[in-house]
Amino acid sequence: MTKRRLGVFICQCGGNISDFVDTEQLRQSIEKNSLVMVAQVNMFTCSDAGQQNIITEIINKNLDGIVVASCSPKLHLNTFRAVTRRAGLNEYQYVHVNLREQCSWAHTHDKKAATEKGLRLIRAGIAKVSLANSLEKLRVKTLPHALVIGAGVAGLRAALALSDIGVGVHLVEKNHHAGGMVLQWGKMFPNDKKGSYVIKHLLNEIHRRENITLFTNAELLEKTGHIGDFSVKVRLGNNDTISLKVGSIIVATGFDTYIPQSGEYGYGLTGVITLSEYEELLASSMETLQYNGKEIKTVTYIYCVGSRENTKTDKPHLYCSRYCCSATSHAAKCTSEMNPDIRQFHLFRDVRTYGKYEQLYEKARNNGSIFLRFDEKSPPQVKEEKGRLIVRVKDILTGGEEIEIDSDLVVLVTGMVPRENAGLVNILKLPVGKDGFFNEIHTKLRPVETVIDGVFICGTSQGPKNLAESVTSAMAAVSKTGALLLKGYVDLEPFVAKVNADLCTWCGNCAKACPYSAIEQTIFNGKQVAIVSPVLCKGEGACVPTCPKQAIDLEGYTNRQIESMIDALAKEVINEKTDA
Repeated sequence: MTKRRLGVFICQCGGNISDFVDTEQLRQSIEKNSLVMVAQVNMFTCSDAGQQNIITEIINKNLDGIVVASCSPKLHLNTFRAVTRRAGLNEYQYVHVNLREQCSWAHTHDKKAATEKGLRLIRAGIAKVSLANSLEKLRVKTLPHALVIGAGVAGLRAALALSDIGVGVHLVEKNHHAGGMVLQWGKMFPNDKKGSYVIKHLLNEIHRRENITLFTNAELLEKTGHIGDFSVKVRLGNNDTISLKVGSIIVATGFDTYIPQSGEYGYGLTGVITLSEYEELLASSMETLQYNGKEIKTVTYIYCVGSRENTKTDKPHLYCSRYCCSATSHAAKCTSEMNPDIRQFHLFRDVRTYGKYEQLYEKARNNGSIFLRFDEKSPPQVKEEKGRLIVRVKDILTGGEEIEIDSDLVVLVTGMVPRENAGLVNILKLPVGKDGFFNEIHTKLRPVETVIDGVFICGTSQGPKNLAESVTSAMAAVSKTGALLLKGYVDLEPFVAKVNADLCTWCGNCAKACPYSAIEQTIFNGKQVAIVSPVLCKGEGACVPTCPKQAIDLEGYTNRQIESMIDALAKEVINEKTDA
């Protein structure tokens, strides 16, 4: 086997690494390795000059593999892959070592130990790339059609945007009508448009588009295939089943509203209602605000009902529902506009009308709303006394003084909770977070993508959002879908499992371990063996340790590579004379 010619490029990251790791000591140790032809330290390896320097060294020194030791690969993995391609080197002959997050930032208190750890990490990278094979991306053809699940605002906007860029849309809604929660709402912040008006406008646009088909009272039954070419079955309201072929799937199934338990803040008493019920009351009222035929003179809002709970309940909702404070401030504004004489009390833990919605909070205050802050350990008490609703609260803004409010209505500001979608989760293999909402790969870097290639999430199916944020995430999902489908193909990473058919005797353990159903049984040379679908395989490697014959290996992370990395990490770093 020809001896490898490797280059190692260590980044100081403008001091982020070099302030806590002795990068020159790393270079001096690494250059002793007989496989390393070039060992350099740069201030910013990702800069244009740094990238060009790597290209020059690869060409001039005839390097056949490189290691870049810098910041997180989430930032610059694609940057240095592009560098290797421009230099004529296979991009999978490059290994990234994370010196910043895994070393310098983690051990700012101990430079000597951080330097030692950095050396071990780089040696592991060298060991891996020295056994790397040249790989090629997997190219898959894509169909210019998408399935959108959920016809609320996010789903409707996604369908329209996909239609605009030339992607055919099958829009599936499980309810008898499209529109979701918004259809039930009255005036919405910040422009006071009614929810029914917004939905009517969107549906009119949907019906005008020839490349959008809307199915109501329908649900997804089955999904097979892979990114770019999914086969799905949808059950219609008359129990007929139709089969569709789509290139991608967007999930916009929305949320449910928290329903208080009986007795929670007086829920169940006459006059104790939820925010959504109060908004419906506002929308249906004409000249005066009435409840059960009685004119309302005092309204008390209690915030964070069903959100930011403590852990005493079985399934606490620890998250903030984000939209509630703004929605309540808007409801208070609408109430004042209907009758400025109505007294309004807001009992809150924190007010989070972030961004431009701070103006709603200011408007409510200027219109006479009184805000009282309570401690979560001492929540408001709601009682019915002599036919009246009495709310008692200790206001920490006035030193814990107990205030008693005689109320005509008590409005519980309830937040969003994840919608029950067990069947859909099972069909699409959707990842679910601890909060019960669907999980994206990365909140900032890949905010609408899931671990299932070609399946995207948006809107409140992935967490509490207001209307504008839901539409923004829907547009992000459309952007990803368009980039995936419009060029007619997609390139997938080649890090997939491979089966050695000569060793395999088909025990089925690997198929059971695979969460993506990427492994099937087949016949090879007259015997039953396992075969991996490369477009379904995610390369997470659960199948590898289950094989009693060691017949499965993972491209890019072979057993030999992993073992060599472990050996390199375990090797002593002190008093080294030759190889690093």
